[in-house]
Amino acid sequence: MGHEPVPVDVEVLDGAAAGEAEGEFRSVYAEAFGEPPYNEGAGEVEAAFRRFRAQTRRAGFRGSLARGSDGQAVGIGYGFPLGPQAVWWDELTEPVSEEMRREDGRRTFGLMELAVRAPWRGQGISRRLHDGLLDGVGVERVLLNVHPASVAAVAAYRAWGYRKVGEARPGGGVDLFDVMLLDLR
Repeated sequence: MGHEPVPVDVEVLDGAAAGEAEGEFRSVYAEAFGEPPYNEGAGEVEAAFRRFRAQTRRAGFRGSLARGSDGQAVGIGYGFPLGPQAVWWDELTEPVSEEMRREDGRRTFGLMELAVRAPWRGQGISRRLHDGLLDGVGVERVLLNVHPASVAAVAAYRAWGYRKVGEARPGGGVDLFDVMLLDLR
């Protein structure tokens, strides 16, 4: 995997621009989440991008896209502020307090996906994608799900200040994911 580092530009996109770049988001997603522990196939990728199309139309949607100097997409991130009807907290295996789960569309940014193609990992690109998404969003906290077997991702999130607040089976899936929260204030 010894890929020679190339300069990488990170662009932050609103929902419309992210929708136009769906092919780039999809190609990075399919490669990154096709690997263990996720092992997503074509059906899961298609379902993820049906959701992506709807998510890009949500208020406050933000995407971040990293491209190498050759123009190739090497990393993605996206999410949006969680509204009062957010189901995220309902998917936890153990309930959390009403104060923890309170959402108003401005309190919590839901980080849906963050991924970098294997040859470009370990160069700080994930952090740049993450920070680009959150720059100027003005939320109190960030919420995400991560597969506990994705050791590098869990370690990165912990290093960035996230803490585990529970476990969930997103979308009624089989695998148990760690639910992690980053307090920004």
